[in-house]
Amino acid sequence: MADPGLGTVTAAVPAERFLSALDGFGIERDRVRNRAVDLAGRAADASHYQLTPSVVVVAQDADDVARTLAAATKERVGVTFRSGGTSLSGQGVTDQVLLDTRRHFRGVRVLDDGRQVRAEPGATVRTVNAALARFGRRLGPDPASEGACTIGGVIANNSSGMSCGIHANAYRTVLSLDLLLPGGTRIETGEPGADDLLRRKEPALYGGLARLRDRTRAEPEDVATIRRLFAIKNTVGYSVNALLDHDRAIDILAHLMIGSEGTLGFVAAATFATVPAPRHATTGLLVMPTLDEAAALVPTIAATGAASIELMDARSLQVAASGDRPLRGLTHESIGRQAALLVEFHADSSEDLAAAEHRALDAFAHGVAGTRRPTRDAHERAELWQVRKGLYTAVAGARPAGTTALLEDIAVPQEQLSAACRGLGALFDDFGYEDSVIFGHAKDGNVHFLVNEEFANESGVERYRLFTEAMVDLVLEHGGTLKAEHGTGRVMAPFVPRQYGPRLFQVMREIKDLCDPAGIMNPGIVLTTDPDLHLRDLKVVTAVEEEVDRCTECGYCEPVCPSRDLTLTPRQRIAVRRAAATALERGEHESAQELLDEFHYDGVQTCAADGMCQTACPLSIDTGALVRRLRAEAAPATQSRAGTWTARHWRATTGAVRRGLNLAARLPRTAELLTLGARRVVSHELLPLYPGLPAAGRARVPWQFSEPAAIVIPSCTVGMFGSEAQPDALEALLSLCRKAGLDLAVPERPASLCCGTPWSSKGLLEGYGHMVDRLRGAVDAVDPSGDMPVIADASSCSEGLVKALEQVGRNVEDAVSFVAREVVPRISVRRVEARLAVHPTCSSHRLDASAALFSLAQALSDDIFVARSWGCCGFAGDRGLLHPELTNAATRVQADEVIAAEADEHISCNRTCELGMTLATGRGYRHVLQLLDARSEPLAPTR
Repeated sequence: MADPGLGTVTAAVPAERFLSALDGFGIERDRVRNRAVDLAGRAADASHYQLTPSVVVVAQDADDVARTLAAATKERVGVTFRSGGTSLSGQGVTDQVLLDTRRHFRGVRVLDDGRQVRAEPGATVRTVNAALARFGRRLGPDPASEGACTIGGVIANNSSGMSCGIHANAYRTVLSLDLLLPGGTRIETGEPGADDLLRRKEPALYGGLARLRDRTRAEPEDVATIRRLFAIKNTVGYSVNALLDHDRAIDILAHLMIGSEGTLGFVAAATFATVPAPRHATTGLLVMPTLDEAAALVPTIAATGAASIELMDARSLQVAASGDRPLRGLTHESIGRQAALLVEFHADSSEDLAAAEHRALDAFAHGVAGTRRPTRDAHERAELWQVRKGLYTAVAGARPAGTTALLEDIAVPQEQLSAACRGLGALFDDFGYEDSVIFGHAKDGNVHFLVNEEFANESGVERYRLFTEAMVDLVLEHGGTLKAEHGTGRVMAPFVPRQYGPRLFQVMREIKDLCDPAGIMNPGIVLTTDPDLHLRDLKVVTAVEEEVDRCTECGYCEPVCPSRDLTLTPRQRIAVRRAAATALERGEHESAQELLDEFHYDGVQTCAADGMCQTACPLSIDTGALVRRLRAEAAPATQSRAGTWTARHWRATTGAVRRGLNLAARLPRTAELLTLGARRVVSHELLPLYPGLPAAGRARVPWQFSEPAAIVIPSCTVGMFGSEAQPDALEALLSLCRKAGLDLAVPERPASLCCGTPWSSKGLLEGYGHMVDRLRGAVDAVDPSGDMPVIADASSCSEGLVKALEQVGRNVEDAVSFVAREVVPRISVRRVEARLAVHPTCSSHRLDASAALFSLAQALSDDIFVARSWGCCGFAGDRGLLHPELTNAATRVQADEVIAAEADEHISCNRTCELGMTLATGRGYRHVLQLLDARSEPLAPTR
């Protein structure tokens, strides 16, 4: 919708008309998404607003962005940039044009030995920090969502975080921007001639900024207001402190862009000054009797030099005590009205850290049950931070059915923190928000609070309206800011005039008009004349499936999803399912069916179902579980019967596959053409495409010893998909154990056994049940007592064994973990003078076996390379053969990194992943055990 007085965009432009305009400006149609599934999947972000875009443009470069803005200007349609989609204030959703600036904007370049870094808007904070790690540096902004939020969002929202305060936020650490203005002017703001270029290219903007600078400085009251509001965290309105902090128009413009939420221009890249990464750190949890007492103690702890002080109220602690990974020392019975401060100290030396710990002793002496003194142990520290970083989504995931989670954030001067928290608590009571939560960055007086509201009825919307008005009054009474770090968005846009007063609000309106005279840039965001904007387009969450109903649409899952650049992410899959359910509720059956029809390929067929989304989700939601169930429900009876038959005759099936692969290896081009032709008439879900593979592996045979240390279930994939390097992974495992003097047992008829994953991943439940029963019987025959561990020579099979055998209490681990613990200490390893490229797998990650993989690699070489963009390769058993486009999309970026690394050896721990990475990179991957076996000998006997 157009925003009266703050833009000239039209209420709606037909999609076909805008597509024609894009054609006229040279945007290729393959960069445009306007199917129902594309639009519904991007209708939600992490906020409590929902709007379905009319068109999605996936820009490949800044020129595409410029062309899209030109078309939008011509048609008077609004454009909203979308990257990570973790924004909480509604600035990432629109009913007009959504411009994807994540997929093709992920470049990261380290400069000046890590003292600077240049990053594109689609790169996540975690990716940038990974590139800086070896230099001992990191970005200043340290948001809790660092695994999913992107540089574009960091700049758009002027991100800060747990420890950076305002001294190292985006505004303070951005050195220059590659800036594209709505009219097409592109300027690198850090170049020597940038100010003069702005004057020549954009004279009205240049002169206007100088005029506003001088006018603002001439108003003492406005200067005082700016200084006061920006002395604490503040992301309300535009960064008008730039008018005081900088003299040149180009510098003012660059800093106005920070926090402008995509309403003034597009940042194609940004150069940051980095900060030193802490060399030493210690973290503790101080539990206090009440929230008031915890907040009152903050100034005392801040005076000790703490880098971070995170506040968590009683409800937050209850989540910590009852989550999937409960925090030790806390129980529901012990919490009551308690609150806690998560305190961290940083230091350059162990001695300085010890001094910091000593300074904290007096404060921690006030702690009650559940307090954990500061610790340097990496595992314990990660456990504490995991609770805090996932708090919002964990609490929001526990919300009552049919409600929407609203996360707000405010800041007050530190001395007002306790009073502000008391006031918020009183408001929660007054308005009946029983499950409210208060947490945040207490050191900065920055409080986040979460309430759950039911927007499906008018009474819920009215309660939210009245609460918001009262909350605004409370914050302003305490000298605070209405948005500390989540951006103004649409949630606080109506209240910007109250924060700044009419004169500064007018300055902001003129800034908007100068930068975006056509009013196309994210209209209605940051500034508005609509007093009820925050009450429009509120998200109503529709329950759809038990597996995913808790999803808050935060987007943490997206960076680890292998299909994110091909079809849908887990968040988008859930959004589409919810949109289809909503359409059905409204009686819009054709719309619902269109969504479900398109979802079959985008949501079901091209899901790797690898569970990586679960590892990133604070609620441990595995969208793959939903997909596997949908596959089971959609499987025709003939496919189900075929699945059962193959389970009953698995030895014969794998034998036939091996013979076929051997024949195909002799005639690879013929095999490729035959499968390609057959797939024109046979479903891609049933017939794989032959991409050129090695000859098949060897058939599995029993291997029994008198005193085995473990039971080995040979991987079917190792047996079917042969390795060019010999011996294969199973034979290397057996060889290594012989060298170490360890016995292993391979059950009878091993070629008839499987972990069951080929059936479970396809939803063939009867076949899966039959295989699991056979597997359990074979294991029991070797070890009736159940004492021996069970291992596999492929990580995906190890994960499958965990699922198949967990109900009978069997201890299952991957071969790399077993070898790292039991074998390596008993053998001699000859190190190689070579660079090893290591590819952890999704299964090794989920099994916590990647550390063992790295330890084996480090036993072989000092030069280990892991792609910064590492992720699941998308091969997913046979999914990479059925849908090779999935693996191509999943490996595109990391394959380029691997090739550029010029490693001598390429290793992993799962045969199908090795195939996927080999096909993606052209480099031969093999199991780490194969290389370890080739480079090891038994320990020489001691005299």
